[in-house]
Amino acid sequence: MRKTTKKPGKPRRASLAGRIIRVIAAVLLLFGIILGIVGLTAFTRAFKKEYDETTYHMARTSASVVNGDRLSDYLENGEDAEYKKTNAALAQFSVDMNVSLIYVIVVDQSDYGAFQSVFNVVNNAVDNSAYTVWELGHERDTTNNEYRRKYMAIYEEGSTFETVYRWSGSREYHPHITAMVPVKGRDGAVKGIVCIQRPVRELTDAIMPYVFFVLTDTLLLGIAASYLAARYIRKQFVSPVEKISSEATRFARENTKGVPLGKLSDIGEISDLAVSLDTLETEMAQYIADLTAATREKERISTELTLASTIQENAIPNVFPAFPDRTDFDIFASMTPAQMVGGDFYNFMLVDDDHLAMWIGDVSGKGIPAALFMMGTNLMIAERTRLGGSPADILAAVNNNLCENNKAEMFVTVWLGILELSTGKLIAANAGHEYPAMYRGERFELVQDRHGFVLGGMRNMKYRNETFVLDPGTKLFVYSDGVPEACDASGAMFKTDRMLDALNAVKDGTPEDLLRSVKDAVDRFVNGAEQFDDLTMLCVAYRPAQDRKTGEENK
Repeated sequence: MRKTTKKPGKPRRASLAGRIIRVIAAVLLLFGIILGIVGLTAFTRAFKKEYDETTYHMARTSASVVNGDRLSDYLENGEDAEYKKTNAALAQFSVDMNVSLIYVIVVDQSDYGAFQSVFNVVNNAVDNSAYTVWELGHERDTTNNEYRRKYMAIYEEGSTFETVYRWSGSREYHPHITAMVPVKGRDGAVKGIVCIQRPVRELTDAIMPYVFFVLTDTLLLGIAASYLAARYIRKQFVSPVEKISSEATRFARENTKGVPLGKLSDIGEISDLAVSLDTLETEMAQYIADLTAATREKERISTELTLASTIQENAIPNVFPAFPDRTDFDIFASMTPAQMVGGDFYNFMLVDDDHLAMWIGDVSGKGIPAALFMMGTNLMIAERTRLGGSPADILAAVNNNLCENNKAEMFVTVWLGILELSTGKLIAANAGHEYPAMYRGERFELVQDRHGFVLGGMRNMKYRNETFVLDPGTKLFVYSDGVPEACDASGAMFKTDRMLDALNAVKDGTPEDLLRSVKDAVDRFVNGAEQFDDLTMLCVAYRPAQDRKTGEENK
C-alpha cells in the first residue's frame, strides 16, 4: 500500500522539474536568439551610421580642395600646376583616410547615363584590390540606375551627400561604400561630384566575431543554467511547491488551519510569507534610497552641465553694445547651441585702435568634447591674433598648434577677418567655413572666397588672404552651417537662399536686427523640429567717420 502511494509521487515530481528545466532552456535559447538578432541589428545600424558619417566627412574634406570652376577647363585643356597639386592632395588624402579610391567626375546631365573622370587616385593597398587609374577625360557609362538616381539627386535636388553600398565583390574588387558629395563653383552650382570608395571589411569582420560570441555564450549559458536549475529546482522548488499546493488544496477544501509548514526551502518567498513581506519592505527602502541617490546624481550632472554652459557663454563676448564708445562700426553676434554646450564659437576684439579682428568657428561633433575643443581653439586664435600677422598667418599657426596633440582627431572650420577701421580694408582667410554674406548698398550676397583646409586636420597647411574694401554702410554677415542646414520635420534644409532673403528683408537694420530676422526665419521654417546643429551668427556694420551722422539718423 505504501509502495503504491509513493510510486505516483516520484514521476510527478520528476515531470514537474523536467518541464521547468525544459522551459528554462527553451526560454534561454529564445532569449539568446532574440538578443543576438537585436544586438546584431543595433550593432550593424550603429556601425553603418558611423561609417556613413565618417565617410561623408572624408568626402567633404576631399571636396574642399577641388576647384569646381576649373573642372571643365581641365577636361578641355589638360593638366596644369593646379591640377597636379590637387591630384597630389587627393592622393595623400587616400593614404591618410585609408580609402581605396577618390575620384572626381563630371556627369552627363542629359540622362545621367555617362560621366567623365577629372581626378582619379587609387590606393589598392588598403584592401588588396586591383583598381586601375582613370586618365583625365576618361569616359565611362554609369554603373546602374542606383548611381544614376544618386547623381540626379546631387545635380538637381540639392542633395549634399549620397551613399551607395556594394555588399558583393570579386577577387579584384571587394565590398565597399561609395560616398558622393557635390563640387560646387563660386556661383553655387554643382560642377562635379567627389566620390570616395571605402572598404567595408571593418563592418563585415566585426559582425562574425559578434555572432560567434553570442552563439557560444548562449549555448554555454543554456547548458550551465539547465544543469544548475535541475539540481536547484528539485531541492528548493519542486518539493516545497508540491507541499504548498497540497496544503492550499486542503485549506480550500476544509477551511481550517493546518500544521505549520515550517522552513520548506531556502527560498524565503516559499517558506515564509512574513519574511517575504519583510524582504519586500527592505528592498523597497533600498530602492527608494537608490532612487534618491540617482536623482541627486542626475541633478548634480545637470548642475555641472548648466555651469559648463555658463562658462562657455562667458568665454565669448555676450554684452552688447560691445564697444559703446565707438561710432565707426557696430557689431552683434549670437550663439544658440543644439545641446546645453556646443562646438560653435565666435569672437571679436580690437587689436589696436584702428583694427578690429573677428572670427567664427564650427568644431566637428557636439556636446562637451566639442565645447572643450572650441574653447581651446578660441583662446589660441585670440592669443595668436594679439601677436600680429595676417589672418592666413594666424590660421596656419593655430592649425599647427591644434595638430600637435589632437588625439581625438577633431577639427574646426574657421573664418577670420581683420578690418582696418580707418580705410575699410578687410583682410580675411577661410579654413573650410561657410561663405560670408555682404551688403554693399543694394542687397546681401554671398562672397565666395577661397576655402583652405580645416584647422586640426593636417599640419603645415597654407591659407590664403582675401582682401576687400568696405564702403561706408557695408555690412558683413558670417555664420555657422547650423543656419543653412537647419531642417524641418521632413528633413528639408533652410539653405542660404532663405538666409539671404531674411537678411534682405531688414537690410537697412542694425546688426542685431539682421541676426534676429535670420533667427526668426529659421524658427518659422523648422516649425518646432528638434535643433540638430549649433546656430551661430555674427554681423558687423562699417560706419566710418564720414558716415556716422547717417548711421545715427538710421538708428
